[in-house]
Amino acid sequence: MSKSVYVVAGEVSGDIHGAELMGALQQELEGVKFRGLGGPKMVALSDGGVTDWVDEAAVMGLWEVLRKYGWFKARFDEALDDLLKWKPDVLLLVDYPGFNLRLAKQVHEKSPHTKIVHYVAPQVWAWHQKRIPKIAATHDLMLCLFPFEVPLFEEVGLRSRCAGHPLVDELEEKRVDSPRRPLMVGLFPGSRTKEVSRLFPMMLESVARLREQQPGVRFITAAASKKVGDVMKVALAESGLPDGLVEIQDGGSQVLMQTVSCGVVASGTATLEAAYYGMPYCLVYQVAWPTYLMARQLIKLPYIGLINILAGRELVPEYIQSEANAYEVALWVGRHLKDPQLCEDLSKELLEAASRLGETGTHQRAAHEISLLFSK
Repeated sequence: MSKSVYVVAGEVSGDIHGAELMGALQQELEGVKFRGLGGPKMVALSDGGVTDWVDEAAVMGLWEVLRKYGWFKARFDEALDDLLKWKPDVLLLVDYPGFNLRLAKQVHEKSPHTKIVHYVAPQVWAWHQKRIPKIAATHDLMLCLFPFEVPLFEEVGLRSRCAGHPLVDELEEKRVDSPRRPLMVGLFPGSRTKEVSRLFPMMLESVARLREQQPGVRFITAAASKKVGDVMKVALAESGLPDGLVEIQDGGSQVLMQTVSCGVVASGTATLEAAYYGMPYCLVYQVAWPTYLMARQLIKLPYIGLINILAGRELVPEYIQSEANAYEVALWVGRHLKDPQLCEDLSKELLEAASRLGETGTHQRAAHEISLLFSK
């Protein structure tokens, strides 16, 4: 009897994790069929069953989501209708909690036959622990990235397992043996066009400051997609910086993190990637002010950087909103370029903290846990 899984991911990282997990499920469950929403990597593994929506779906912040409410409502209704008609054995939700938790509630009520799995546990421990019992009421399995998340869900009766962080597998595959390049700074403004349009111009302003302070310094960045690359090229052209000072390459950010002397990184998954490779960096973060002010009311943690949360202390500085400016960034980068020992010490601390992300084999462990649902 064929097995069916409906998968939903709404971001570039979710497309990567979702595709890897789909591949692992194909090994665990012979003849498994996929449908759903995701990105190009998931589409390639689904024989056309998955629709690519990531470019439009990957928006950041409450204010930005509200501006596209009509679009999201239409996609939600289409997905729910598709689910109820197809009646999959499993609904596999990959991160993306704003959309996916609402979808889980509807599917739980209207299609009780379908088992609901969340891969990458919603970070309710950071912003709303009271929602954990509600999540437990609609889900059948929670697959967590961090060990400390498991008891939070199991305490309210939701079967939970720590599969480890999928980044470990992906980053090990992209590890290179190459020395760091002195006076080469990496700029990592994110994978979404909206955040790149906010952060990259500020990064270029810091480039102008550093160019005056540090003769010989050079800068390199990696565009996550063609659309992002176009945004970056326009910003660079408008910056007035001389040709050759900033190089924009297509993809390859993980390799850059292993070869630059230090970097500037937008808050998100890239901060864990940078830490895993021991790249010294500062974190920058900007969203619409209404989104930020609301988030500050909800989030109960002292840090937003995932590596700082994992370490339990501020390993990397967090420049947020108005503090994410060219002056602060140039000051931090300039200080670390002048003192290689600062970079070396920070690199060691980041590597130690990142070691808590677990071992390779994350997707296989997650796929095995999901496969057990089919025997129940």
